[in-house]
Amino acid sequence: MSNTFLRNKKHLLLSIWLLFGIHSGLQACQSSAEETDSAPTTQVEVPQSMVFCNEVIDLSRFDRRERLDRELLAFTYMHSTSIQMIKRANRYFPVIERILQDQGVPDDFKYLMVIESSVNPLARSGAGAAGLWQFMPTTAREFGLEVNNHVDERYHVEKSTAAACRYLKQAYARFGNWVSVAASYNAGQGRISREAERQYEENALDLHLVEETSRYVYRILAAKTLFANPQAFGFYLKAEELYPPIPFREIKVEETIEDLARFAKGRGINYALLQNMNPWIRSHSLPVHNHRTYFIRIPDAEGMHYNPKVTVPHDPRWVIDKWK
Repeated sequence: MSNTFLRNKKHLLLSIWLLFGIHSGLQACQSSAEETDSAPTTQVEVPQSMVFCNEVIDLSRFDRRERLDRELLAFTYMHSTSIQMIKRANRYFPVIERILQDQGVPDDFKYLMVIESSVNPLARSGAGAAGLWQFMPTTAREFGLEVNNHVDERYHVEKSTAAACRYLKQAYARFGNWVSVAASYNAGQGRISREAERQYEENALDLHLVEETSRYVYRILAAKTLFANPQAFGFYLKAEELYPPIPFREIKVEETIEDLARFAKGRGINYALLQNMNPWIRSHSLPVHNHRTYFIRIPDAEGMHYNPKVTVPHDPRWVIDKWK
């Protein structure tokens, strides 16, 4: 009699425990679902058209609309990369824009640089492309950059930008429109020409290409949209969070420097800072041949310890502060 009672009691307690567990689990699931439902999401509206290099691009057709939508979503939800691009742009856009203007290349091509390197002068792809404009070694040399074990000008902001301008102007002479020029930066001029002829198409946006190239121009348009209104993507930056330009002085170099670390110490900095300011230097020495001349940048002491509170945004649209 007592054994039967104990067994029934155990069964009852087990049943109660199971029911409690199921009820708790259901409550947790419901709570999680409610949190998910209430979590804010950001969706940037896809415009009916956009202007790229003074050319109006119709985005009303379903395939174009959805391609741009994909890239807008990518910039929205790769938060850290998108935010860093805006921060770095405050330092590098003034330099890039000036060179593009001087070379007669449309300002919108700075957004091509954005998607190539995320505005990171040290960017390097698995395939070996390097720098802000992601030149491969052979192409870099073709357009006038020095690339060897000691010097790699793909990492030189000004020189690589000038080389990119030479490429872009050469491509424009071939295609006559900037959209095809942009697509060719990814696929190559020959590929765009062959596919246009094969598919009886003049507009590069209407070509059937490999996925990376098919996305390329839309990624540029998405980058332009991001920099025009970061808040629409959910990014609310203050001016003090942007990276200001670092003031520097230049030292003209016409003779070989055998020990760059010693050279740096003699100028009041260390080798790491020398590399940071001159990423085109790729070794611990700098040989000078064939009467070449180099200019090494030394950061100003005050500039190395800048006050973020006085940072001025290159574009007031990037920040939520009120700037006049």
